[in-house]
Amino acid sequence: MSKKILLCIDDEATGLKIRKTILERNGYAVLTAPDGAEGLALFEREKVNAVIVDFYMPGMDGGKVASEMKRRKPTVPIVLLSAYYSLPDGATDAVDAFITKGDSPEVLLNKISELVQSNPT
Repeated sequence: MSKKILLCIDDEATGLKIRKTILERNGYAVLTAPDGAEGLALFEREKVNAVIVDFYMPGMDGGKVASEMKRRKPTVPIVLLSAYYSLPDGATDAVDAFITKGDSPEVLLNKISELVQSNPT
């Protein structure tokens, strides 16, 4: 059985590297992108099983990235990540889950496992 491929998008390099390490140690293959535009390009090019995207990024915020991804491939689950609990109205409309960066790694791992299992894309 091949590894599930996750795409992590975040402009904050340290957090992105930490999430990549945690996810890889738990059996996932992880692609990373530093912004929405590069994330969308990877999303188009690769067979991604789930996406983890930061909300606050320069250029295109995570809500807009998620909306565009759902338009292109509606069945791929998306987790929106933010350091803030309060997001603008509609920010989570196109995502399957919302997690704060303050949550433990287990919260992210459990949510990803649940979403990937329920969506065998």
